[in-house]
Amino acid sequence: MPLTEDRAVQATRVTISDVADAAGVTKGTVSRALNDYPDISEATRTRVLRKAKQMGYQPLAQAQAIKTGRTRTIGLVLQTDIPGAQRPFLSDFLAGLSQTASDASWTMTVATSAGGQEMLTTIKRLVQERKADGFILPRTFANDERVTLLRTLKVPYVLYGRLQDIQDSAWFDILGEEAMRDAVLRLAQHGHQRIGFVNGGSEYNFSRLRAAGFENGMNEARLDIDESLITGDAMTREQGTAATLGMLARSLPPTAIVFAVDMAALGAYDAAEKHGLVIGQDLSLISYDGIPECQWVRPQLTSFRVDSQMAGSRLASLLIRQIRGEDPTTLRESAKAMLWPGGSDGPPRRSPIEIARIVRSGQEHNSCETGGTA
Repeated sequence: MPLTEDRAVQATRVTISDVADAAGVTKGTVSRALNDYPDISEATRTRVLRKAKQMGYQPLAQAQAIKTGRTRTIGLVLQTDIPGAQRPFLSDFLAGLSQTASDASWTMTVATSAGGQEMLTTIKRLVQERKADGFILPRTFANDERVTLLRTLKVPYVLYGRLQDIQDSAWFDILGEEAMRDAVLRLAQHGHQRIGFVNGGSEYNFSRLRAAGFENGMNEARLDIDESLITGDAMTREQGTAATLGMLARSLPPTAIVFAVDMAALGAYDAAEKHGLVIGQDLSLISYDGIPECQWVRPQLTSFRVDSQMAGSRLASLLIRQIRGEDPTTLRESAKAMLWPGGSDGPPRRSPIEIARIVRSGQEHNSCETGGTA
């Protein structure tokens, strides 16, 4: 009697016993390794997973979820109402997440939401529908309600960033504060003494850290900090333009500015052009993020770049380890951003007084052209 299609599939399906025989372990060991039990060594787990993958073993997801209470799924909710949230490097970040999850035989659930209550509702729905065993939380807030919710629900999470109140949080973060300090020291070595700082959104925890890094750099370089040359809440190009114009209007403007985010730094190009200043000569800029637009401006923007794919990979690994039972307080990692020099920074060609004179003469010229008093 010929096999039906269903019987043929059953006859050729690789079983857990086949994997156990091939790996030289018991069926129980294979089951516990595949289901992420913490009493299985990492070496044994890796050997079993590799052998199962080579043999094409596919566990029955529904039965596995019922048995373990897990779906082996990582959750990620992307916030859509943040300026620049869907950056081109998001693809690298997702590639790192998904590849590491796939290597461990996990999958991903990716959703989108606006912030606030809609974000919390989306996360809660994914938990209730059992579509995620834990979550990656990108771009942490100074007061992060996502963390409060997941702590209440007792659902594992890993921060892409840090919090002031770390408690039991696991995290991976790039040391933006060190980048800000190094930016100041680089500018000081060029000979700059009046250095401004444009921070990102005050709602984000990274802004607090980068402000501290800027201050540390100024202190280390033994430079005076002028509070009138420090501003924040600049996340867009337009906001960066406004912040730069405000600094250039001072009686003693800066000869260099450090920006917490690249997109705001690009606005400084527009401000400099408005006053006939040359970036990299009259006004030096160093920023952070490494977005592709840094290479499109002239001169290219000197920026600290982040390996987004590596970050995604580490976050996925840390979350899976936490879900398997590891203490989240032992799952904290950091990495440094890499400086990519452009032509936007260099020795100061003009003094603050000369820059102020250029700005003032331009304003007077524009006033005359529009019929104002000279």
